[in-house]
Amino acid sequence: MSDPLDTVFAALADPTRRSILTMLLEDDMAVTDVAEPFDMSLAAISKHLMILTRAGLIAQEKRGRVKWCKLQPDAMRSASVWMQGFGQFEPVNLDAFERFLETELGSPTADPTSE
Repeated sequence: MSDPLDTVFAALADPTRRSILTMLLEDDMAVTDVAEPFDMSLAAISKHLMILTRAGLIAQEKRGRVKWCKLQPDAMRSASVWMQGFGQFEPVNLDAFERFLETELGSPTADPTSE
């Protein structure tokens, strides 16, 4: 993927990678600590970490013999700016919409054959 925004969204598309990012919100973590809660091999976690690193969402560094992961929150800026373009639309209030329909169309519980 050549577009950085595509790379970020592709990385965020996976629930395991989103969980890893959530874990890293707390603090930097060793790769082995990142892997601990998941039921997958260290190699599989390393692939997820590489995708997050390529997307710029995390940084990895070696401290002594241990590889550490650190969240890079600025990398989500372009995705956030892109998504804010959709913020102009108000969320739909379904309760108000239902009341509007009841007013306009009559009570949905009314049996039309009872009249």
